[in-house]
Amino acid sequence: MADRLESMSILVAVVQAGSFSAASRQLKMPLATVSRKVADLEAHLNTRLLHRSTRQLSLTEAGQAYVAACRHILEAVGEAERAASGEYAVPKGELVLTAPIVFGRLHLLPVVADFLKTYPDIDVRMVLTDRVVPLIEEHVDAALRVADLPDSSFIAAPIGWVRRVVCASPAYLAEHGTPEHPGELGGHACITFEQMASRQVWNFASGKSDIAVPVRSRLAVSTAEAAVDAAVAGVGITRVVSYQMADALRAGALKIVLAPYEPTPWPINLLHTGQGILPLKLRAFLDFAVPRLKARVARLAD
Repeated sequence: MADRLESMSILVAVVQAGSFSAASRQLKMPLATVSRKVADLEAHLNTRLLHRSTRQLSLTEAGQAYVAACRHILEAVGEAERAASGEYAVPKGELVLTAPIVFGRLHLLPVVADFLKTYPDIDVRMVLTDRVVPLIEEHVDAALRVADLPDSSFIAAPIGWVRRVVCASPAYLAEHGTPEHPGELGGHACITFEQMASRQVWNFASGKSDIAVPVRSRLAVSTAEAAVDAAVAGVGITRVVSYQMADALRAGALKIVLAPYEPTPWPINLLHTGQGILPLKLRAFLDFAVPRLKARVARLAD
């Protein structure tokens, strides 16, 4: 097993260095040994981990998953050794985070930038996507979720709440009228963002009752930025999360309509698996990020 861990370490070094020769120099290990250790690992797994060419080195699909797992295993071993020896080392290693695209860019990224200045031995990889990234399967340390959470064993740190708003440009509303009830949306052009709502039906709240309203999707887009840009351009009415259109709202480029019929706000949480000993790098990030994200989200509600 010790030899396997050494081979994993060498593989990770090769990937980080970008070549066998660069890894050989960094590890102060003969090039032939580095190459043999990686080849032995591929033979043991019976799969190719690296695409080799004279110009560049790249991971295969299997290699990407395996290297991510190697990093986590090696970091876990390091954490266990430090805990067993009573050593309180500085947090270090790669931290993998995921968040929705717009929230990640506007609010998580500035917090991460400050975090990197504070913790020079931690590197961060941010996966910004509007799909729900599975934490365990894709070796993610923490995920920022903007939605109701299903019951799970994950640990959630509450960050705040955001509204689901319907909005349009002042020019569009001046020309086509401002809807006062969700039922009036049938007479309007709508811009649909499929991660946010169905292309055919938008749901609203009226007291304790839910209202399902058919809408005409004149334009369907795959990102919130596109939905907001199209609404600013006067294409029609769209529905997004409040932080996604906050800049346009402040600039007067968009107006919120149908506010009395908004559904219950969505919670924002920072999730992690909570499995085993919490790595120092993750503990440091949670302690650093949670209060700062809470303050940013609170300002959105002002």
